[in-house]
Amino acid sequence: MKNIYMSFRLIALAVVVSILSVHVSAQQHYVPTAGTWDRRTPQQAKLDPIKLKEAIDFAVASESKTTRDLELAHYQSFGREPFGDAIGRFKARGNATGIIIRNGYIVAEWGDPSRVDMTFSVTKSFISTTVGLALDRNLIKDLNDKVVDYDSPVASYVPGQRFDAQERFGKDHFIELFATPHNRKITWDHLLRQTSDWEGSLWGKFDWADRPDRDTSKWISRERNEPGAVYEYNDVRVNVLALAAQNVWRRPLPQVLKEYVMDEIGASNTWRWFGYENSFVIMDGQISQAVSGGGHWGGGMFINAYDMARFGLLTSRNGKWGNKQLLSEAFNRQARTPTSAQPTYGFMNWFLNTDKKMYAAAPESAFVHVGNGTNIIYIDPDNDIVVVARWIENGKISEFIEKVTASVER
Repeated sequence: MKNIYMSFRLIALAVVVSILSVHVSAQQHYVPTAGTWDRRTPQQAKLDPIKLKEAIDFAVASESKTTRDLELAHYQSFGREPFGDAIGRFKARGNATGIIIRNGYIVAEWGDPSRVDMTFSVTKSFISTTVGLALDRNLIKDLNDKVVDYDSPVASYVPGQRFDAQERFGKDHFIELFATPHNRKITWDHLLRQTSDWEGSLWGKFDWADRPDRDTSKWISRERNEPGAVYEYNDVRVNVLALAAQNVWRRPLPQVLKEYVMDEIGASNTWRWFGYENSFVIMDGQISQAVSGGGHWGGGMFINAYDMARFGLLTSRNGKWGNKQLLSEAFNRQARTPTSAQPTYGFMNWFLNTDKKMYAAAPESAFVHVGNGTNIIYIDPDNDIVVVARWIENGKISEFIEKVTASVER
């Protein structure tokens, strides 16, 4: 009887431990439902409230000094490049804004998190996501495949254009992104890592005209680097990836993102993803806009901080939302794998803290989605922290993250 009694006790204990484990796991993997987001005090989240307030005060005091008129800001910076005229929409920005999430719960917020603003190159992480979704659905077999093998004629849409006009005779009627011998060697992985050295022009922008070399003799006759050998941050090539992904999906990327990601994570209905005035194409008899990978010439993702935080929480959980895997762990793992030509970069726009080169005070596992402005979605998986900070001076981000990290109670 004693042995039977002990067995029952052990079984009961095992059941209790199992229940507690499930409860703890549920707490660790809380995700907000659509339209709601539970909050915790810093003390409940095991963050030092005084140090956390210091971090937030620092972010507010470190607001970007660039004009809030982002169209003017464009012409004061990228607009001065060759062919740098705006071809997309701009929107004046709001106040310095942010959210701090721990264990999935909102712990602190400042500014106006509901305001929809441009997010510039954070948009690139959404492009990567649509490529990952295509990979998960076998629309792309392998990221090391050459993109030309998935290519098909893309017809641009120009209202009123006549194809029997004499001046168009003998000219190509299609956009062919991978027609040159160099471009035919480019893989999906090269484009995702910004190591393709793609050559050509798209939407009226030459590859060499984006952040052009100071040596003007290299603009047109530069030496081509073997794909994968050299990292270069280039928005023309980002837009090439966006159009290539749209060609695979045969539908606009905002529709793909909305159906498979944003609706699933309970994002609001206020975000919008724009392209350019001249980036309309015809696919399957439908006119649609090819989106841009940022606000370099206008356009890109316009989104509020809450929706950015939801996306950050998704990437912090390796593509899993609650019990549903929205984006495969394998793709998320590849996205966080350092690029050999640039170890602090994974897929666009996943900046990595490899060897703590970006943020010395943060864990090496930390990564960040970054856009001009500066807009960031910072993820610290070790401490289960997600931070959205908008309109903060780029040179102040490292110190801000150091202050947030210092607030974690050990």
